[in-house]
Amino acid sequence: MDLTELSRRPSSEEINAMPLRHYEGPVEVVRTAEGWARAEADMRRDGVLGFDTETRPTFRKGKLNAPSLIQIATAGTVYLIQLAWLPFGEDCAALLASPDIVKAGVSIGDDMRALARLHPFTPAGLVDLGQVARAHRLPNQGLRTLAASLFGWRISKGSQCSNWSLMDLSPRQIEYAATDAWIGRCIYLRLRELGLADGSASEMAATRKRRGSGA
Repeated sequence: MDLTELSRRPSSEEINAMPLRHYEGPVEVVRTAEGWARAEADMRRDGVLGFDTETRPTFRKGKLNAPSLIQIATAGTVYLIQLAWLPFGEDCAALLASPDIVKAGVSIGDDMRALARLHPFTPAGLVDLGQVARAHRLPNQGLRTLAASLFGWRISKGSQCSNWSLMDLSPRQIEYAATDAWIGRCIYLRLRELGLADGSASEMAATRKRRGSGA
């Protein structure tokens, strides 16, 4: 694969014809401090995390719901942190503030700002996959178009607007949420293989800044 292949945006028809893929590995739903401690140990050992959040949709103008779910993917497991039972606080914030752990996702800054309204912190180690694509002038900048162009996979959007505040998430919700974190990690690693993403989140940010200034 080269940049020429990535410079073309696949059509909706082409994406719909691609094989549907979803995460098929272990998923752990985290609701307790003990569960978080086990998950955090795995995340810190890995050091490269796919990241996403889900928020219960609102149908009232001007109303904004807080995130209900944090999804974090390591090499071997996807963790779903249910914030109604394990409120976002210092422990999780410390992981997201670590500059030594890569957190990769699309529009990840928006996710972090929403979480910071629950517990103030300064995120670090972030890699916005859409920004990486824009820095290299690639037309595919969303999670699903990047998955299509990089892997030839179609990723489902079916459960995006479901109720993420439920204690017992449906199997379909769990699959959807886990897939978003997993594919974010896959995309980051593939971009890194192609030389489009650095291995260090801080160095990637510096690269984007240089590109933006024309250096």
